[in-house]
Amino acid sequence: MTNHQISPSIFARVDRTAGALSVEFAELGVATVHESQGRSGLMDPAIKPLVEGSRVAGPAVTCLNQPGDNLMLLAALDLCQEGDVLVVANLAPSTAGMVGEIISSILLARGAAGLVVDAGVRDVRELRRLPLPVWSRTVSATGTTKGGPGWVNTPVVAGGATVRPGDIVVGDDDGVVVVPRESAGEVLARGKERVEREAVLLKDIAAGRWPGLSPELHEQLRKVGVQRIPEPH
Repeated sequence: MTNHQISPSIFARVDRTAGALSVEFAELGVATVHESQGRSGLMDPAIKPLVEGSRVAGPAVTCLNQPGDNLMLLAALDLCQEGDVLVVANLAPSTAGMVGEIISSILLARGAAGLVVDAGVRDVRELRRLPLPVWSRTVSATGTTKGGPGWVNTPVVAGGATVRPGDIVVGDDDGVVVVPRESAGEVLARGKERVEREAVLLKDIAAGRWPGLSPELHEQLRKVGVQRIPEPH
């Protein structure tokens, strides 16, 4: 079922079961999570953190709005709980400033962990002072109307990635990635294994023990026709 096959609705229930893994996902970071789930779930690189060094992970609360209208975003505020990441999507591309200081302050008061906006934000100076991590497509002082119907807590597409209520949203300086809630445990386990392997490799590199390309990569170079030209004597 897609959003266009049901009438505008607000669904109060969110399966936050995977949210228990949020802290560990935040520690892994976006790049590792993305690689650990087959390079899937990554949002458009245009979705960037407002403050460098921001990091978050938490279960998604979603809202789908009419372009240039934030009525459904406002309705979603009542459903945000501690640790949630509010994901704001639109029925068509929009650069309007959908979130400012007041909405961000409400999210903080409700204990939300972060905010992802596939549109614009404004009151940027104030938002950068608030301890709420924010990712957005752009910055725009353009205001919004508050009259358009939409959806809260249905699957949405934000930054080109599908986000369902309760999916884990991970954000840092590398962007935003979405982990389906039912595969969160498996993705986390693979991510931890990847971090362990990379820690060993980095230790070897620092000690001057990098072994060079693996036999598999040498074979791949041969298969694609890359020749090694020896140094002239």
